[in-house]
Amino acid sequence: MIKILYLHAGAEMYGADKVLLELIKGLDKTRFNPIVVLPCEGILVNALRKEGIETEVIPYPILRRKYFNLKGIIKYIISYRKYCKLILKLVKDKNINLLHINTTAVLEGIYLRKKLKIPMIWHVHEILINPKIIYKFISFIIGKYSDRTVVVSNAVGNHLINSNRVNPNKVKTIYNGVNNAIFNSNNETEYLREELQIPKDAFIVGMIGRVNAWKGQKDFLAAIEPILAKYHNVYAVMVGGVFEGEEWRMEELKQKVSESHFKDRIIIQNFRKDCPNLHNIFDIFVLPSTNPDPLPTVVLEAMATGKPVIGYKHGGICEMVVDEETGLLAEVRNTEDMSSKIELLIKDRIKMIDMGIQAKKRQKMMFSLKSYIESFSKLYSNLVSDGIRHVREN
Repeated sequence: MIKILYLHAGAEMYGADKVLLELIKGLDKTRFNPIVVLPCEGILVNALRKEGIETEVIPYPILRRKYFNLKGIIKYIISYRKYCKLILKLVKDKNINLLHINTTAVLEGIYLRKKLKIPMIWHVHEILINPKIIYKFISFIIGKYSDRTVVVSNAVGNHLINSNRVNPNKVKTIYNGVNNAIFNSNNETEYLREELQIPKDAFIVGMIGRVNAWKGQKDFLAAIEPILAKYHNVYAVMVGGVFEGEEWRMEELKQKVSESHFKDRIIIQNFRKDCPNLHNIFDIFVLPSTNPDPLPTVVLEAMATGKPVIGYKHGGICEMVVDEETGLLAEVRNTEDMSSKIELLIKDRIKMIDMGIQAKKRQKMMFSLKSYIESFSKLYSNLVSDGIRHVREN
């Protein structure tokens, strides 16, 4: 039995949270014993405990922008030391065989790896661009301390390797997978149209993503407004919450929508638990991320429900969407190009439906939950059986 300690950056139910949950749920429990430590209470904690997974909450610090100043650094270091010791105390008698650190915002694995003297997988879901000093720092510590770096896409892997701090031979791409029993084209939608007050014959263009500096809600609005002006049966739906302390971003977005001539057909919703159903009311899914998105799980969810995807041509989406076959890729930050591609599918329903069919086929072939779990299971077994148990001194 291989005991694996998982550390993650939150307890919500966005992309990295979902794929972690599906991985842990899907492991063969006769071979693997997962133990999860999270920094806060939340949906993910409840979901894991519901599955009978040992889950503890210890408020260890997560590397966020709020720490990127002298006062913040000092606060982070003090908190880091305190909670690393608490995590170690919690797990030191559990005979942990392996560490799985989920996202680069969690640095506590470094301390635990040294103390427990066990191998560590660093599961990287991000493409860090700015500030560059953080990109270089994170790349350096990943290269120095992880025994295997798992990246969610080749785009993420190449970005790390280009830092010249990470050994390419220790980088492995494992694509995320989605659960087709949950995300499919058979989910209920009638109640959503009633709740959101969208007519049955309306055409819906949607996006799902946390409201932050780069997920592209403003680009989405810029691209969809010309469409709303020309097509009076088109509705736009945006779903996603904000980090604690960044509520102003949501208020700013709502203010911008309130100033639109088409505000009655632009719907903003906070984070929702019924995303499988939401995907099914969309006719087109849009990913307007202004920074390269590593491997956005929402795109896989949209593909699984048979929806064509339109996004900017950078990051992991280029490995997910086949341009002109399962969706359309626009020039980066070119909202006019994105708008024209949305209109193309509105005008050509046959093309739109065919792209959705091809998207579903591609998701099942390349991004299945089964292959995702099998890849990690094999990696876990190999790392432990290879005897990588000694932590490097430097």
